[in-house]
Amino acid sequence: MSLPLADHKNCCCRKKLTTESVIHLPVAPQVIARTRFSPPTPLRSGCLMVPEAMDLLDGEMKKRGEAITMVAITGPGDPLATPDITIETVRMVRDRYPAVKIGMKTLGMGSDRLAGDLARSGVNSIVMQVDGINADILEKIYAWIRPGLKTLKIGTAVNLLIKEQRNGVPALRFNNIKVAILTTLYPGLNVDHVPKISAAMQVLGAGGMSLIPYCPKPGAEVNLESPTPQVVAMVAEKAGNFLPIVEPHLLPQPGKRVDKGALQVPPPPHPTRSRPNVAVVSSNGIEVDLHLGQANKLLIYGPRQDGLACLLETRSAPEPGTTERWKELATSLHDCFAVMAASAGETPRRVLAEVGIKVLITEDNIEGTVDVLYGGGKKGNKGKKQ
Repeated sequence: MSLPLADHKNCCCRKKLTTESVIHLPVAPQVIARTRFSPPTPLRSGCLMVPEAMDLLDGEMKKRGEAITMVAITGPGDPLATPDITIETVRMVRDRYPAVKIGMKTLGMGSDRLAGDLARSGVNSIVMQVDGINADILEKIYAWIRPGLKTLKIGTAVNLLIKEQRNGVPALRFNNIKVAILTTLYPGLNVDHVPKISAAMQVLGAGGMSLIPYCPKPGAEVNLESPTPQVVAMVAEKAGNFLPIVEPHLLPQPGKRVDKGALQVPPPPHPTRSRPNVAVVSSNGIEVDLHLGQANKLLIYGPRQDGLACLLETRSAPEPGTTERWKELATSLHDCFAVMAASAGETPRRVLAEVGIKVLITEDNIEGTVDVLYGGGKKGNKGKKQ
C-alpha cells in the first residue's frame, strides 16, 4: 500500500461491515506516499509477481476452500499506482474463483479514471484512506506524495489528492463498487476534522467509515501521543452521525486469527560466489528513491577485499523504450543478485527474476539497506516528539 497502516488492534468499531475471511495478495510494488509518522517501507516488505501471488492463492484455496470469501489486492505499494498489475491480478482471481469477493485498500489516486476498468475486471469493494479534506491538515500529515514517477511539492500534491478522492468515490459508486473510508486519528492534527471527513464522504457515496487510532512507529520521522479511548469514542460518536462506524474489513481483525498468507513474502536474497553484488537505483546516491524505469545509471555495491560492502562502480542503464531493455539490463547485471528500487513494474521484475536477480522495493537509505543484505543490521532511529 501506499501508506503504512496505523496499528489496527485498537480500531474503533461500532458495526461489522462483513465477516469476510480475507487472503491478501501483495502484488502492488509502487509506494506513492508516506506520512511523517510512518517509517520508510522496510526492505522485507517486498511484493510478489502475479504468478507467485496466484500460486499463493491456489495453495490457500486448496487448504481452506470456501473459508476464503475475499481476496485483497495489497502491496507494499498502492494497487492503483500500477493498474495493469492490479487489473491482471483481479481478472485472474475472478476467472479462477468467480464466487470470491475482491477488494483493495488505496489512497484513491486514479480511482476516477480507473473505476470502470476495476468494475469490469471484478472488483467488489474499495477501502480508501482519507485522513483529511483540508490541504493545510494534509500538509502536516504527509512527508511526500509521488502519484507518478516524480515527487510533487507537498502543497500541490495534497490538493491533487483531495481532488482525486472527491472524484473517485462517486465514480466507484457509479460503477457499483462499494467504498468504505479509512481514517487514521492523528492527535492535534485531524481528530477534530474527522466529522467533516465523514460528512463529505457520505455526500459522495461512501458506505461506512473505519477509525484507526494512531500509534507511534519505530523509525518514523515524528512521533505523536496516541489518542485516548475517550477521544476515540468522542470522534466516533460525532463521525457516526454521517457514516456508520464500521470494522475495517480488509485488515486483520483484533482477536481473530491473522491470515498471514500475504505476509509470507520470501526473505531478501543473499550474495553468492557468482553474484556477489547488488545494484541500486538512486537520484542522489543516499536514498533508494527512483522507479526502476527512471534509472539511467545504477550504483553497484559489493564486498571489498576485507569483506565490507561499499560502492564499487556506476553502470549505465539501457535506454528507455527499447524492446530488449530489461534483457540488456539483466545481462549488464551479470554479477548482481538483487536490484533495489523505489518501485518496478511486473515485466522487469519477471525478466530479472528469470536470471536470478531479485528486485527489492524499498524507500530506505542505501548504506543501511545494503548493510542488511550483507548480514549487518541498521541502527534504530528513535522518532522525534512533535
